[in-house]
Amino acid sequence: MTDTGDAGPTTLAATLDRFADRRVFLLGEHHDNMAHHRWELQTLAAVLGRRSRIVIALEMFPRSSQAALDQWSAGTLSERAFLERSRWRQVWRYAPDLYLPVFRFARMQRMPMVGINVDASVTRDVDRQGFANVRALALLGITPPAPAAAAYRDYLFESFSRHGTPNGEAGMNLRDSPAFVRFVESQQTWDRVMAFGIRDALARHPDATVVAIMGSGHVLNGWGVEAQLRDLGVSDVVSMLPSDAVPDCAAVATRPAAVVFGLPPDAEADARDRPRLGVWLEQTDAGVVVKEVGKGSVAEATGLRAGDTLVQIGGAACRGIDDAVERIGREPFGSWLPIRVRRGNAELELVARFPPEAPLEESSR
Repeated sequence: MTDTGDAGPTTLAATLDRFADRRVFLLGEHHDNMAHHRWELQTLAAVLGRRSRIVIALEMFPRSSQAALDQWSAGTLSERAFLERSRWRQVWRYAPDLYLPVFRFARMQRMPMVGINVDASVTRDVDRQGFANVRALALLGITPPAPAAAAYRDYLFESFSRHGTPNGEAGMNLRDSPAFVRFVESQQTWDRVMAFGIRDALARHPDATVVAIMGSGHVLNGWGVEAQLRDLGVSDVVSMLPSDAVPDCAAVATRPAAVVFGLPPDAEADARDRPRLGVWLEQTDAGVVVKEVGKGSVAEATGLRAGDTLVQIGGAACRGIDDAVERIGREPFGSWLPIRVRRGNAELELVARFPPEAPLEESSR
């Protein structure tokens, strides 16, 4: 573990002693990396050893799932009922097994769990219409984000530019394009929404420490949620990242987080214990629709496309995201899985061929 201030190599205990006055800990993760979730659990336990009360703030849940989170922490829901009532399959695209150890720990310790996100449709609306035109944000009392640092805009542009030239903007400098302006605004809205959620949790639990778990991009270099928290008057924040969550493009930054944790070389082994198709699914009135296909994924090799509606998986009807996740999750490495999709007015028979062993990196299911 490295303290990116002046302390150099350090330990978790020494880090928590050094930041004893902080009320907010931001833990960044790669969502599909089980090693990161184990590290989060270890950090939660260590913080609990020094603080009397902890609130866990989670990017994974929107505010609309809060009732289910309260019931779970109170011990009144089974795991199955919790996942159903929180709409896990609809609001988050990753396997619940990755997160259940943290959720179980919170339940055992009666730690409040707080959803600090909004439904994905809100940030999509910002991307299409701009912050000022999304009424849902005004109803939640979310104010416009503080301006993005130049380095954060550069970081976001790297992601934006990989998606290609927006329609109707060929030949335009992409940095000046309306699409990029909206993209930055939507990412910052995400940061702002979570910062508001953390600030509200502090207000509701004035004697508690908030440990917030979110994607590493929201934590990196203090550009995202931390910057928005400071704009909201919350400055007693410390950010933490696993070393493998710091991308190469952040190497120019002198402080990717207050503390960077090294993980053992084999710590990711059980994060790759089942094959991934590599799609982002969305439940719609038309059925289960492929929203995004990961580059280099099994889904891409299969011929799946964004906009396809899943009709059958393995010969059984696919009526909901739960059906898709369960059936794909049963497949071992080296298997073949028939998938029927509706594309436009036609239905196509495709076959997903999973690799004989786990690749070094995988897309989400």
